Amino acid sequence: MPELIKPADNRAALNPAFGLRPLCLDEDVATIQPWYQMDYAHFWNMQNMSIEATIDFYRDAATHGLQAYLGYYDDSPAFVLECYDPRRDLLGDCYPVQPGDIGMHFFVGPSQRPIRHYTRDVLRTVMAFLFDALAAQRVVVEPDLRNERVHRLNRLVGFVDAGTMALPGKTARLAFCSPHDFAQSLEEQAP
Repeated sequence: MPELIKPADNRAALNPAFGLRPLCLDEDVATIQPWYQMDYAHFWNMQNMSIEATIDFYRDAATHGLQAYLGYYDDSPAFVLECYDPRRDLLGDCYPVQPGDIGMHFFVGPSQRPIRHYTRDVLRTVMAFLFDALAAQRVVVEPDLRNERVHRLNRLVGFVDAGTMALPGKTARLAFCSPHDFAQSLEEQAP
């Protein structure tokens, strides 16, 4: 397994059990494809994709600039991060893209047991990676308007709502998070 990228030492509020590495599609697809078949995965619109279709999706998306990462918790696969340049996506036609904007999707795989603040800590790890390792100046998300759970999580890590928009297949809630807003969210919430 390639070495995991861990949260920066200067972010004490982050859970050090989490890390991530670039997705190795041929090796990792057998892990992530079943996750997308779960009932709670319906917002990802990948529930009917075979392993081959999942591979095709990620290979095609990579040609348009999508970068995917596999996240780990205690050295076991736990989540997927997708990040992209909004200027190379339909989203870039819906708002004024700024230099340093990075679009983001994340998906949490099934957990073996309940862990307090698990999904929040996944998202904190994702955000720290985007700001610290990828030098994002602002993170942009566009989850389905009906996905209340992710909207709540986004607010917990500092996202600010910027309204709704129509995107192919969904009405989305646009939100932005700056490095300052993320850092402030870490200070306001106990680990």
